[in-house]
Amino acid sequence: MTRTKATAIGFVAVLLWALLALFTVGSAPTPPLMLNALCFTVGGSLGVLWALVTGEWRALRHVPAKVYLFGTIGLFGYHALYFSALRLAPAAEAGLIAYLWPLLIVLMSGLLPGETLRAGHLMGACLGFLGAALIIGGGGVGFNPAHLPGYGLALACAFTWSTYSVMSRRLGDIPTVSVVVFCLATAALSTLLHLALEETIWPQDTPTWASVLALGLGPVGLAFYVWDIGVKRGDIQLLGTASYAAPLLSTVALIVAGFAQPTLQLVAAALLITGGAILAARASLKSN
Repeated sequence: MTRTKATAIGFVAVLLWALLALFTVGSAPTPPLMLNALCFTVGGSLGVLWALVTGEWRALRHVPAKVYLFGTIGLFGYHALYFSALRLAPAAEAGLIAYLWPLLIVLMSGLLPGETLRAGHLMGACLGFLGAALIIGGGGVGFNPAHLPGYGLALACAFTWSTYSVMSRRLGDIPTVSVVVFCLATAALSTLLHLALEETIWPQDTPTWASVLALGLGPVGLAFYVWDIGVKRGDIQLLGTASYAAPLLSTVALIVAGFAQPTLQLVAAALLITGGAILAARASLKSN
């Protein structure tokens, strides 16, 4: 596989993640933990089929248990927080706050040994958090204290995924097939917690079931596998920069589907969060 082809495959993940908010809204009123269980069952099953066809499953025996634990906590934590946030706050606004994770990854990476935080990093952070403040203080639907828990979960979601991504650098090179175990373990954990904490509300019509299936096949399934291929065999810097388009693409998808209004505040917040991430990324590229 050429580097260009691997990069193109990795970019598919960015397009799929841009649909995460849209399909999450479409899956309502399925409870967050139950949605986690359903989606990761689909995504994990997709991975099992791929592992059996390619024979990659043999590599699973060489993966340390700590890697499986770390990966499961990362996937479970991020998506449980994300699904909960979009149940408690407007999807476009909460989704944008959750998409602070690319910016946070750049900032956290700058704190690692041998790395340096530059002016561009700090300026990017200011822009990104200004966008988040614009949402919380007066986003497209105006300030509503009832939405604050959802915004708080979205921010926790961003910190969870950025922390997971930065810490994963310490794990070394692990096979893509390990994602299958992450997904199935996340599904099992979500099922147990759902039964203990939530009321069971099954998807009630065809569009809702279609959204759940689309989540499991796409943003919570195929995306993880193609992203892993892209970052390991393609141009990781190009992919990292491309991922900053996800907040804008996600917002556009919600507006086109009619789940969000293209207000001035929403558009400004999307541009600030995306622009902040790009500015911080450029500072990192200049330092290399």
